[in-house]
Amino acid sequence: MAFRARTTSTQARWARTAPLASVLALALTLPACAAGAGGATVPAGVPRTGSSTPADPAATAPPPASGAASPGRATPPAPTTPATAQPATPPAGGKQVRVAVYFLHGERVSPAPRAVAAPATAAGALRALLSGPSGFERGHGRATAIPTGTELRSLAVRGGVATVDLSGRYDDGRGSRSMRSRLAQVVFTVTRFPSVKSVRFALDGKPVTRFGGEGVDLTRPVGRADFEDLTPAVLVESPMIGDTVRSPVRAWGTANTFEASFGLRLTDAAGRTAAKVHGMASSGSGTRGTFDLTVAFQPTREGAGVLTAFWDSPEEGRLVDSATVPVTVRR
Repeated sequence: MAFRARTTSTQARWARTAPLASVLALALTLPACAAGAGGATVPAGVPRTGSSTPADPAATAPPPASGAASPGRATPPAPTTPATAQPATPPAGGKQVRVAVYFLHGERVSPAPRAVAAPATAAGALRALLSGPSGFERGHGRATAIPTGTELRSLAVRGGVATVDLSGRYDDGRGSRSMRSRLAQVVFTVTRFPSVKSVRFALDGKPVTRFGGEGVDLTRPVGRADFEDLTPAVLVESPMIGDTVRSPVRAWGTANTFEASFGLRLTDAAGRTAAKVHGMASSGSGTRGTFDLTVAFQPTREGAGVLTAFWDSPEEGRLVDSATVPVTVRR
């Protein structure tokens, strides 16, 4: 794969981190979630699929990279589109669908897989989010800013805008970072569904225009772009924590890095590098773009491994880790 021309210092750093596996594809849009979950180290809270194909592509496909209207611009209503409500109470039975919920890792959002009952998959994803990270996920640094005891009262989607009504417990506590983080967790979880572009909030049935003691502005629907400061420079949407990966592994997500350049490194159970590749997002240097890579690898030992995303920071003059995703590596 031909590398994009960089500065001399950047070329030298990438030369020292030349890829051990080929990047086979780079797409400008994101498909559905790819890697299956499983592995002996994954607890019961993480679904097992044994396949790289999601149970319901429509339920797990990511949104466009922007994710929201520009600040200060309200999303217009769509009167011709009926509102689609999803019950807060899970339906009995139903097909299990793989979804993603977003916790915090190093104060930035990070997806985790869950299995919920169809057809109320978005409501199911929110209920799973409100339940918090599993022990396995907490052991790998995943956390939540959402207060324990927060309940979903209702969820309705109209014209690409989801109205999420939560119990009053949701705004307990103080601190601008905590308030924005819990908003981001809900926004990223709901906008993972392609029918949702932005989110309005309500508490105990009342619309929210100012959130928390800090008065976070919610007078308009908010989307992913409103929480860029809480998004890692390279957000790996798939594979997710606890997934089992086999060669070749498909990795997709979004990135906002210098010259849209970043790298992925997969280490195996022996702690050795099984693959190290250079990728390019569809945009960068202040604008978040998308990426979709297929990476071949050859592990020396199967078992617990880590997928690390990193990028070349001109300010720090070195490669900086952006996100780490614990996975189970199989041949």
